Amino acid sequence: MNTLDAIGDALPQYARDLKLNLSSVLSAPGAPGLTDRQIWAVALAAAAASRNPAFTAEIEALAAAHLDAPHRQAAHAAAAIMGMNNVYYRFVHLVGDAEYASLPARLRMNVIGNPGIAKVDFELLSLAVSAINGCGSCIAAHERQVRGQGMGREAVQSAVRIAATVHAVARVLEATRFADTEPAAEAA
Repeated sequence: MNTLDAIGDALPQYARDLKLNLSSVLSAPGAPGLTDRQIWAVALAAAAASRNPAFTAEIEALAAAHLDAPHRQAAHAAAAIMGMNNVYYRFVHLVGDAEYASLPARLRMNVIGNPGIAKVDFELLSLAVSAINGCGSCIAAHERQVRGQGMGREAVQSAVRIAATVHAVARVLEATRFADTEPAAEAA
């Protein structure tokens, strides 16, 4: 596959809405407030966070026309660092013991301070991945950073819509691939 249409065609009929949403959210009219580069960087970060290597490779191939090497690297870095941070900070939030929040995390997060792309763009990628991973503390922190750096609510919503759609497509494709490799149940 090398086009959005091909990805959409691989989706089963029950996921028709995902096919329609994917082509919509990965275009400027469907992602108000975001640049083409931001759209594709969010899509790549979301694909990497979805843990579907084949789909991530397809999105990366499509994104290559829109992203330079630093933005592709940053998208993968956001998925990686948020994979760690979302687990840690979700625990700190959910455990209900304020003392954990006062303890140093003692986790290296250098890429957040020096992501190799505009800070606001990396925060946007981190927000999208945090939405996929379901860390309320990280979502709130990255949303404040993005909004504090001048991005509007519509841009934030667009990034999360991209993340939601890309993640859902990745999961359905993975489930479909897995189902296709399962031996057929024997008739009794």
